[in-house]
Amino acid sequence: MGLIRRRIGALLLTILTLGLTLPRGNAVPITAKENGSPKRIALTFDDGPSTRYTGEILDILKEYGVKATFFTVGVNIEKAPDLLRRIVSEGHEIGNHTYSHPHLQKMDAATLAEELARTDALIRRVAGVSPTLFRPPEGVVTTSVKAAAQGGGYRLVLWSIDTRDWALNPVSDILQTVKREASDGDIILFHDWVAGRSPTPDALRQVIPWLIAEGYEFVTVGQLMQ
Repeated sequence: MGLIRRRIGALLLTILTLGLTLPRGNAVPITAKENGSPKRIALTFDDGPSTRYTGEILDILKEYGVKATFFTVGVNIEKAPDLLRRIVSEGHEIGNHTYSHPHLQKMDAATLAEELARTDALIRRVAGVSPTLFRPPEGVVTTSVKAAAQGGGYRLVLWSIDTRDWALNPVSDILQTVKREASDGDIILFHDWVAGRSPTPDALRQVIPWLIAEGYEFVTVGQLMQ
């Protein structure tokens, strides 16, 4: 089983390197590791920055010495530029999550390219970094999404564990999902903006210590793909 997982991981890493993606929610790891190497896992946060939750999430990550990847939305960057600067100053990775978080099923490549370019310009102006990773809203991947990502020089990133914090899942359910599904090379989906009372900060205070106890090393998505 270990050999099979490593071979699958190497294949999926190749797929991502080529700029392709996997179906949403696929729980197979995307990277292969040598025996004896630390298990690596990436925490990701979508839809922020949020004046309600991003600061608290950053406090928790700092408390545990964890680096993560934040897929940010342009309209929210405009509302909270200081939070974007804080994300970068504390060593986290920034990804592009479009400007307005649109539904992408029927969006053409040119319109999406404008969304990406507008957010990229914001991130560079506010925080002085240029994102190279793009996560499409809702994990929608179409021919137009792939074309816009490729044209902008982005690597598409989905996830392998969905905590469903966006659906306001109970903390206990989020923890059990991670315990059941976590494996070497996984990308975990959280959100630092949700409509409602977010379970994410409380969940992180349980998920992070559990993963540490299980021997996981926290890395950014960019590091995971190297």
